[in-house]
Amino acid sequence: MREPKRGRQEGRKIAMFFQERQQIAICVAATVMIGGTVLFGYLPLQKRIKVIKSKKASQMLAMTKTSAESRRLPALKEELLHLQRAVETYEQQVPSHRSLGIFLQEIAGLMNKHNLQEQLVQPGKEIKAGKLNCIPVNMQCKGKLAQIFEFYKSLQKLDRLARIEEIKLVNDRDFTGEVSMQTKAIIYYRSATKQG
Repeated sequence: MREPKRGRQEGRKIAMFFQERQQIAICVAATVMIGGTVLFGYLPLQKRIKVIKSKKASQMLAMTKTSAESRRLPALKEELLHLQRAVETYEQQVPSHRSLGIFLQEIAGLMNKHNLQEQLVQPGKEIKAGKLNCIPVNMQCKGKLAQIFEFYKSLQKLDRLARIEEIKLVNDRDFTGEVSMQTKAIIYYRSATKQG
C-alpha cells in the first residue's frame, strides 16, 4: 500500500512541478508581452507625443508672433505714409540752388525769436559729394535751456533739410541758468544738372 501512496505523492509533485512551470511560463509570457507592448507600443507613442507637443508649441509661437506682427501692421502703414510724404518733400528740403544767405537769415531770425544772446552763425567750407553738396554751419548762442530747446524745435520745422552733427551745451560758471550752445550742422543742396 505504500507504493500507491508514494505514487500519489510523486504524481502530486509532478503535477505541482508542471503547475509551477506553467505559472513561470505564464509569468514569462506576460513579462514578454508587457515588455513588447512597452518597447514597441508605449515608448514610440511617447516619442510621437513629444514630437507633436513640440510642433504644437512651435506653431503656437509662430501664431503668437504672427498675431503680434499683424497688430503692428497699421503702425507700419502709417510709418510708410509718413516716409512717402517725407520723400515727396525731399526736393523742397534739398533745393537745387545754394540759398545759403536765406538759410543763415532764417537761423538768425529763429535765434532772435527765442531771445538767444551772443549769436554766431558761420558757414564752413562747402563739400561736393556727387549730386549733393554739403555746407557745414557752426551755430553758437547763449540763453535758458528752455529757449534753446524751443530753438531746436523751430529749426526742425524749417523747410530746408539740416542735419545736426554735434551739440555742445555748457552751463555758465555762476549757475544763473544760462547755457552756452555750440552746434555743428550740415545743410544740403543739389548740384545743378547741366542741360546740353
